Amino acid sequence: MPVTDITTDPESLTMTLVVDASASVDRLWKAFTAPAQLSRFWGPPGWPSTFTAFDLRPGGRADYYMTSPRGERSGGAWEVLNVDEGRSFEVLDSFVGDDGEKLEGFPSMRMVFTFETTDAGSRLTNTTYFTSAEALEQVVAMGAVEGSRMAMNQLDAVLQDLRDYAQGKGTRTEILSDRHVRITRLIDGPRDLVWRAHHDPDLLKTWLLGPDGWQLIECQVGDTYRYVWQQGDDEASRFGFEGETVLSEPTWRAVTTEAMIGTDGPSTLNDLQLYEEDGATLLTLLIEYPDAETRDTILATGMTDGMEASYARLEQTVLAAG
Repeated sequence: MPVTDITTDPESLTMTLVVDASASVDRLWKAFTAPAQLSRFWGPPGWPSTFTAFDLRPGGRADYYMTSPRGERSGGAWEVLNVDEGRSFEVLDSFVGDDGEKLEGFPSMRMVFTFETTDAGSRLTNTTYFTSAEALEQVVAMGAVEGSRMAMNQLDAVLQDLRDYAQGKGTRTEILSDRHVRITRLIDGPRDLVWRAHHDPDLLKTWLLGPDGWQLIECQVGDTYRYVWQQGDDEASRFGFEGETVLSEPTWRAVTTEAMIGTDGPSTLNDLQLYEEDGATLLTLLIEYPDAETRDTILATGMTDGMEASYARLEQTVLAAG
């Protein structure tokens, strides 16, 4: 994990985040100054950012918003104060509304990003300066410390080439919090085909099968969906899931609810995101559980192994469709 330290200092009215990376300082600089790369980690899991403007010059401005799994938006803007190419930049960071204007009741903070070479690679030091103790307390109470940690811990996937980061490593499961689990799998194929394979019933039936011997006998997709599986000819083995689409942004993000058919058990929120690089697609599935007990119960079923079997078939389906 890249984040090595996050500290708040009520006396100096600062919050300081330190990120150590094995990449060169030039590579780390690019990750923070190229909007297509910055958008991949500037926001905690489940709140990816979209930059609508990015002018990193003194007097320039960067505008962005983060979108939650349920479609809520939180907007921000950087007013660029200083830039020392390859070494540092300084911005005034503000909460903004849909009109791009600063929101009343929310602080603006001066942020300084400093990049330096280390023996192991490079380091980013991000210092945020607040105008009052109340402003610092307000931002911390909003979850800035944990949110920053979770956001920056996505940086490894950006600093490495996608294939170096994920190819050959299968399906990986990371527990992010009591309620959140992140599943990642590299699919050797373009994003549009991976997206289509998740939304075309004929394609779904070729890969969404879990362990060998199971078949997808019912597959309905759309604003609501329903999947039912059966093991061989054993009708008594049937089980399924159903839910609804909460957010859809083709061809990179789809958020759905999921509940087991015929039970009163709690539902999960599944946030699927796809990122393509060099003809390969990183599939990320962020699952939100109602509580840690439900999370652990589901993980104990061997979910990761079943997903790997399905994703291996998905890759073959995508390669065949391409």
